Amino acid sequence: VQLQASGGGLVQPGGSLRLSCAASGSIPSGNTLGWYRQPPGKQRELVATITSGGYTNYADSVKGRFTIFRDHAKNTMYLQMNGLKPEDTAVYYCNSDVRDRGSYYIPVGSWGQGTLVTVSS
Repeated sequence: VQLQASGGGLVQPGGSLRLSCAASGSIPSGNTLGWYRQPPGKQRELVATITSGGYTNYADSVKGRFTIFRDHAKNTMYLQMNGLKPEDTAVYYCNSDVRDRGSYYIPVGSWGQGTLVTVSS
């Protein structure tokens, strides 16, 4: 499965963007999908996950501002980002298989080519 993230760009603080992650092949319907991001000079970090049943999990830094959702029929996942802040600036990646280990998550699936989000005035 190959993933392609898109929808990034330059936005002012307080603005919104919607990222998409499209799969070229079929993603097993039972997989938990996830969005990660890598800010400049920092390590990649988890942003949000969504299970096959629609259960979601968010990093504390984005709770209440970001929404993850998926369209099984289109093999596509989305990240709606509202109230963007400069600290949200990062390259955003999607992963096709994220494992829940209780207190942490492990991305074991395919990585999509990232999309750059820049929040700046």
